[in-house]
Amino acid sequence: MTSLQEEMVLSGPYEKFGRKEWKNLNGHFNLNIEAADLHKLHALNEPLTIQEIEEIYFPLAHLIELHIQNYVQVHEARKSFFQRDQKKLPFIIGIAGSVAAGKSTTARVLRKVLSLLPQKPKVELVTTDGFLYPNKILVEKNILNRKGFPESYDTKKLLNFLSAMKSGNPTFNVPVYSHLEYDILQNEDQKIDHPDILIVEGINVLQVNSQKGQNNKVFVSDFFDYSIYVDALEKDIITWYIERFESLRATAFQDPTSYFHKYADMTIAESTDMATQIWNEINKPNLHDNILPTKYRADLILKKGSNHFVKNIRVRKL
Repeated sequence: MTSLQEEMVLSGPYEKFGRKEWKNLNGHFNLNIEAADLHKLHALNEPLTIQEIEEIYFPLAHLIELHIQNYVQVHEARKSFFQRDQKKLPFIIGIAGSVAAGKSTTARVLRKVLSLLPQKPKVELVTTDGFLYPNKILVEKNILNRKGFPESYDTKKLLNFLSAMKSGNPTFNVPVYSHLEYDILQNEDQKIDHPDILIVEGINVLQVNSQKGQNNKVFVSDFFDYSIYVDALEKDIITWYIERFESLRATAFQDPTSYFHKYADMTIAESTDMATQIWNEINKPNLHDNILPTKYRADLILKKGSNHFVKNIRVRKL
């Protein structure tokens, strides 16, 4: 899709807000974010400032709060209409985007800001990495080199989890993925317990393409009450990916227990070549075939500039 075609698509169902206009939509928000929080929220090689949180995420949280209020009102109206006591269900937010686009940071910051709302809601965050098939199964299926592609996820397990949340099940244990081990941890779970808001982050959360041999009638996004796509120019994402790979090579990959320890002794040039090769062989086709086409299914698109900071926001018209 050319830039002109994309602009035509976006100009239809979306309203565009520049950064200056967006930050003035903050309204009554005046939350307490401390500098110490930044270290916990941002990812490797991804800058994050108090200003970014205040100007981008405070208005975003305010907007989502409006949707949550409407969600609660509809729930109460349904209880009155059906004259039945219905269980309180979590408001579910999906966050999608390319590898290295910064969606994990977006998810963590949003979780923090939403938890500071006046109602002090309990906000849980789940990444779909935990629903990847274990490496053993990926090897059996001969798709270990396609980790991150739709067929590498246990979509049935992910759908069962979301269905349980939207059925009023108060607790659920989800698998945990280790980037150090590059695999699902066999003896560790993440317990999701009575969330008011559930954030589900992953490259695959807005995808609707059925896996080969399956005829899916239900998709992950069917359970979302609001969805966000973290967007950036591909040339910037490639640069961020290569820089992140080199930073990991110099740090986490030095750990002998790391799956990627084999890259630890590479030179910077070798690291750049390897990251570029991985991008071209795996991440690029996945982006173009499976991730990027889902952008226009999102309710809101955060467009980042080359400096990682959001430069404009697209919001789907009601």
